[in-house]
Amino acid sequence: MACTFDRTDPLGGLPPKHVLEDGGYSPVFTDKLKLEEALQFCKATLEDNLKANINLVRVSAPLFVTRASGFNDNLNGTERPATFEPRDFPGTHLEVPFSLAKWKRWALHYYNVEAGKGLVTDFRGLRCDDDVDYTHSLYVDQFDWEKHIDPKDRNVEYLKETVKGIYKAFYDTEQAMKEKFGIEPVLPEEVHFATSDDMIKEFPHATPKERENILCKKHKAVFFIGIGGMKEDGQLRHDGRAPDYDDWITERPDGGFGLNGDFLVWNPVLQQSFELSSMGIRVNPEVLLKQLDLCHVPERKEFVWHRMLLDGTLPQTIGGGIGQSRSCQFFLRCAHIGEVQHGWYNPKEVEQLKEHNIFLLGLGEFESDPAAKST
Repeated sequence: MACTFDRTDPLGGLPPKHVLEDGGYSPVFTDKLKLEEALQFCKATLEDNLKANINLVRVSAPLFVTRASGFNDNLNGTERPATFEPRDFPGTHLEVPFSLAKWKRWALHYYNVEAGKGLVTDFRGLRCDDDVDYTHSLYVDQFDWEKHIDPKDRNVEYLKETVKGIYKAFYDTEQAMKEKFGIEPVLPEEVHFATSDDMIKEFPHATPKERENILCKKHKAVFFIGIGGMKEDGQLRHDGRAPDYDDWITERPDGGFGLNGDFLVWNPVLQQSFELSSMGIRVNPEVLLKQLDLCHVPERKEFVWHRMLLDGTLPQTIGGGIGQSRSCQFFLRCAHIGEVQHGWYNPKEVEQLKEHNIFLLGLGEFESDPAAKST
């Protein structure tokens, strides 16, 4: 999802102005235990639908990996991972992953998963450099999934078929939320496909976020194909992507580039586009080397994970991450992601939120950390 966070605004993480107007927002759940029940139901239903629709099996996952392994997801390549050294092993750097984009592909090899089947994990991570606002937090929880595919399925048609299965999981989850909690559904029965290449041609002067809003307001649910890489003018085509998981350079039959994309929906509370997931067909050895060179990080090919991909140990895959808190924020019609997860947010914004009937979970609701000055 293209971000519009304004770092020059001391309250830039607040929801849109219309949400903060008098009567602009009323939470669906005011009872905290009822909210927790809805959160657990939403996550369990979505996971079960996802496993059934695209043939996944739940497995356990690591909370940290070694820096030397190269298994951490590099996101846009500039973010700092949360890092620590074990007491008795100084010099050993362990990192909390940003996501399991690389680990999952290794896990398919580790568990010897056959083509046509995949894995899903209940991933928890930290992103110290994320913009902390009403849709982003430092704490990341997502259904990280990866599926073994045949090399012949590295094409846009297979991508779209997988997208349809995932979208049905979203659609059916929303229907289940209506049945159990009475929340009126807003998703259409089918997802609309669009490409960043076509949207740039049609709206050359619009920002990435504006293009997303145009699409989602019209179609309500969109899979936006082609994320990552540069335009001819040297600017990002739409949003950044690391060079070593999604394939964002392969040319498609429509003349555009990339075998990846973002799931976007129109959020009725926020009145804007809203990302639920990013996913894509992963790099093969040839694409990996090209994308590493394009991002000026060819040295990564010496990492353990990269060597395993280049020598053919790791299978061809498709995969992605589905935000658990982000999905719950959408399905429970919440104005702020802090209403559905325990996190930390700008204390000045927390006070503003409470004045407008938006109450965050747990310590996120406190103006300041009561232990901040302890020694």
